[in-house]
Amino acid sequence: MSTPSTAPIDAATPFETHTVENQARPLEDYNVFLGDKALVEAVVRDGGGWVQDRAAAFGAACGAAATVRDAELAERFTPQLRTHDRFGRRIDEVEFHPSYHTLMRLAFEAGIHALPWTERRPGAHVARAALYIPFNQTNDGPACPLTMTFASIPALRSTPEIAQAWEPRILASAYDPAALPVEQKRAATIGMAMTEKQGGSDVRANASRATALGNRGPGGAYAIVGHKWFCSAPMSDGFLVLAQAPGGLSCFLVPRWRPDGTRNAVHLQRLKNKLGNHANASSEVELHGAFGWLLGEEGRGVPTIIEMVRHTRLDCALGSTAVTRHAVAQAINHCRDRAAFGRKLIAQPLMTNVLADLAIESEAATMLSLRVARAFDEQDRDEAAARFARIVTPVAKYWICKRTPAVAYEALECHGGNGFVEESIMPRLFRDSPVNSVWEGSGNVQCLDLLRAVGRDPATLTSYFAEIETAKGTDSRLDRYVGALGKELSDLSNIETRARRLVERLALALQGALMVRHAPAFVAEAFLASRLDGDHGQAFGTLPPGIDTDAIVSRADPLAA
Repeated sequence: MSTPSTAPIDAATPFETHTVENQARPLEDYNVFLGDKALVEAVVRDGGGWVQDRAAAFGAACGAAATVRDAELAERFTPQLRTHDRFGRRIDEVEFHPSYHTLMRLAFEAGIHALPWTERRPGAHVARAALYIPFNQTNDGPACPLTMTFASIPALRSTPEIAQAWEPRILASAYDPAALPVEQKRAATIGMAMTEKQGGSDVRANASRATALGNRGPGGAYAIVGHKWFCSAPMSDGFLVLAQAPGGLSCFLVPRWRPDGTRNAVHLQRLKNKLGNHANASSEVELHGAFGWLLGEEGRGVPTIIEMVRHTRLDCALGSTAVTRHAVAQAINHCRDRAAFGRKLIAQPLMTNVLADLAIESEAATMLSLRVARAFDEQDRDEAAARFARIVTPVAKYWICKRTPAVAYEALECHGGNGFVEESIMPRLFRDSPVNSVWEGSGNVQCLDLLRAVGRDPATLTSYFAEIETAKGTDSRLDRYVGALGKELSDLSNIETRARRLVERLALALQGALMVRHAPAFVAEAFLASRLDGDHGQAFGTLPPGIDTDAIVSRADPLAA
């Protein structure tokens, strides 16, 4: 029987229990705008090139380590509802972490909420997209009040005296979170309260009631009673609210404070416990005779607010484009630094296939969403562009938003277990990825809206195919796909049942046309082969042989020169 060794341990031999190696650098202190070649090219191509210097400076601010930290803190320390002060007085306020206010200030001082309304030159919506997409890669939460403030202007302008009183503060390049009457503030934000628990997207089922306090008609004062199941950005200075007036469903601007300086009867019942979008507060509210001004005519509530909805849908497409791009950038950044089985992940053919496939999806989303932004720029001076905007907005909103969760998940998986921990950012991106598909009309609503638009004005479809025709003859695969799409649209039987299928194909055909006209040949080839010619599996990472995946990934690398 042997005896245990009593030899002393060599104290001179180092024994390190916690070395950190083979980890990716955090994606920070980089330029979110300049690092996105597809976005830079689309901004110039679609008429917003004049914003490049401004976007480059803003892109550096969005990618700064301090901004990344603010985005993390705003997400971790979620908004808190305070219905009453310590004396029992009703205040209905939401408290945010200071980092949330820092992000809001970054966006509003950059003018993202106002640029198309304050800049009179062509390409303003595209230029705004050049700022909005990088900003949405900080934290998706502040995008909600940012978007609604931006989108409120068309609805407010339905009643000029209201617009004249509110626009100067709404369009100010400033952020003022103080809980004060709007007349005492430098800047104002706008929220929205449309949906109710019994109706959801069917806003005509709203039960809230509005009673005139004096003369009825545009700009008139009303008292509103009702319960709103979803009120977005409850700390806004004013809200666009739908309620039933004597003349039918109507739209109102409901201020947080009454004209006499007292708090309005907009009572916050609770904050929503949401899947994602944690930095932003969403709420249920009860209106107990809340004061509001009528926008437009009684009974014209939906037409009055619909322009706001159209502009928010544009931002849904842009916002999902941003989440997609951010997910791809994080995945490439991780795989560039991380090694396994003796090689960097980015150098392994199967991983390169996955990354390239994700990058193609991101570039296609960028092209489509920027093309929609250009249509918004052109719609006021060209009827064909207005028709194109009407049909392509729900197409882009539907398809880009539908694809984003799949991209976010696959990008998370590229990180392995590292992607499943909160510090990696990937869980936040995954949680945020479905919100734009649900917000402002789910997928089915977009498809049905498109069918209604085409039914009211068949020329909208003509404007769509006129855009596709610009790429005719460039590639036989695209021509075949468009031809099959035209045949499918010629048969109107069961059209509602087939609506999702049609809208998906409308999106892919338009993305294909944009790709063959504007993308590098190796990117366009990959898109056509996989998305239009069917040489693709059900998951990302199934691009066919012969695709230059290395070039695609290199182009999408956020740190590439």
